[in-house]
Amino acid sequence: MPVRTSDEMPDPPARPTLALIAAEAGVSPATVSKVLNGRTDVAAATRERVEALLRTHNYPGPGGSRRARRSGLIDLVLAGLDSPWAVEILRGVEAECAEHGTGVVVSLVRADDARPPSWQNLPALHHSDGVILVTSRMTRRQREQLERAGVGLVLVDPVNLPDAEIASVGATNWAGGLAATEHLIGLGHRRIAMIGGPADMLCTQARVDGYRTALERAGIEVDRDLVRYGDFHHQGGYARTRELLALPEPPTAVFAGSDEQAMGAYQAARLAGLRIPEDLSVVGFDDLPTCEWLSPPLTTVRQPLEEMGRVAARTLLQLLDGRPPLTPRVELATDLRVRASTAPPPPTSPSRTPPSPTEER
Repeated sequence: MPVRTSDEMPDPPARPTLALIAAEAGVSPATVSKVLNGRTDVAAATRERVEALLRTHNYPGPGGSRRARRSGLIDLVLAGLDSPWAVEILRGVEAECAEHGTGVVVSLVRADDARPPSWQNLPALHHSDGVILVTSRMTRRQREQLERAGVGLVLVDPVNLPDAEIASVGATNWAGGLAATEHLIGLGHRRIAMIGGPADMLCTQARVDGYRTALERAGIEVDRDLVRYGDFHHQGGYARTRELLALPEPPTAVFAGSDEQAMGAYQAARLAGLRIPEDLSVVGFDDLPTCEWLSPPLTTVRQPLEEMGRVAARTLLQLLDGRPPLTPRVELATDLRVRASTAPPPPTSPSRTPPSPTEER
């Protein structure tokens, strides 16, 4: 039998593209993408025609070969594991996946980390079926890259507003910010500071908007000097609280956009010789397990982090089975957990100028 050299071997067939499938089916690439991702807004006859072409071309996607050779793995992509917040999300994802016999590959990809592989290449590297992306940005190019590979995607607490068709899981951040601030107003506070996370994050914007709404409803003017932005970590809360306490008219209460920032506020208050809650009330956001261990235990807005991880994993597994969610955006309810870190404001003192008549309205 003659042996062919590499030069004599026929070229391998070109990998079919989304555009090629669309052209043969007589539809737009967007329609093919919808079929690949299990969207229900495609006519049955069109779906059947596209899926038949996907099988014919062995296209890797829900209508092609990838679904048939599922690996039983998903990628959970986090910006870091140095926070109890991330650990709670991970706990939920792992618990849900374990119930369905699916493995989880945890990857840490920081926003400023330019080293390959980038997170959108992880499914190919790990042979995983889908990605849960936590507190990260999502570009259209990255999304299209995953769609072409037939990889499922769910976002948890996305930094920027995702496209309407991308599944995402979050919490009712605006309602949480409103509840925290109304609690402090109800105790009699008028000089209430807000320490958000990064200013460009959706959850930060929603929490600050809830804070502003509560003040406006109570007839209290929003003081820009009392609104600061941190990084959701201890050091950011410490630094911003130090700045706030140095104001000529410091706040009597601080609403921190995360429990870790609230812990930083505790440290800043202690170093300033202030007692919590006698001199300064503090509210956090997240309800991490450590909140009840603080002295005093922290009043905070609970967001169900473990359940958010569970819902994200459940949604991704449904997508991989060709069952799109009823709604692409899920927001789980927050609620206020009142503990010992909040109390009425301290009596008037030279450093605690009483509110103006405008603020008292």
